[in-house]
Amino acid sequence: MPKPSSTVDQLIWSFQTFSELDVQQLYDLLHVRCQVFIAEQVAFQDLDYKDQSAWHLLGRDPQGVLQAYVRVLPPGMAYAEPSIGRVAVMQAMRGTGAGWELMRHAMAETDRLWPGAAIRIGAQAYLQKFYEGCGFEVVSEPYLEDGIPHLTMLYPGEKKALESAPQ
Repeated sequence: MPKPSSTVDQLIWSFQTFSELDVQQLYDLLHVRCQVFIAEQVAFQDLDYKDQSAWHLLGRDPQGVLQAYVRVLPPGMAYAEPSIGRVAVMQAMRGTGAGWELMRHAMAETDRLWPGAAIRIGAQAYLQKFYEGCGFEVVSEPYLEDGIPHLTMLYPGEKKALESAPQ
């Protein structure tokens, strides 16, 4: 496995609305989503017209290459609560803590926008322990989405820090 060119503590984070993204940022985030969710997993309809109402969290390495991405949807877009989705970390950065850091930033930004609100996600079932480590709880039976087992999970909205997440 290739060694990552940077570490999680070198990632530079930005959080912006769709209208604040420039063309290059949009292309970069779509590239990462295609790589992780289509090339590595299964073909599915990624573009769903929710991006325009979402906030986008991008984590770039010092060379400016997008390594981590997530979108935050406002209440009412996917669920009654705000939602975090399209969580993606490029393969070279997996195992570095980038996923934990991405979720920490995403949850903090979600809490900033909707203070104290619960957060609901549709998580791939194999990532259950990861999301439980972030404070999410399973609130559904497993279901198939795009042929992949998923679980609905809920972060209760308390002001919990991700202190238990591995560093």
